[in-house]
Amino acid sequence: MSGADRKEDEVRRMLEAQHPAVPADLAARAAVHGGRLLRRHRAVRRLTWLILVAAAVAFAVWASVAEPWVAPPSDMTPPLEGW
Repeated sequence: MSGADRKEDEVRRMLEAQHPAVPADLAARAAVHGGRLLRRHRAVRRLTWLILVAAAVAFAVWASVAEPWVAPPSDMTPPLEGW
């Protein structure tokens, strides 16, 4: 018997066997669980956006105060010519 035949026979035995009983409140519990997961995902998404916006604001404030695009002052004076 090949592997495919053995698997097919196994599936047929499983389908012919008596099905287990399903709890009556399964759909309600699944809906409650799904709602909880959606609220959790929504909260995580909002928190992520809040952190991203806070980081962008902090960077903008730092950049406006530190002005990293301005060249630092020179430590050496230029040579005097024409004296």
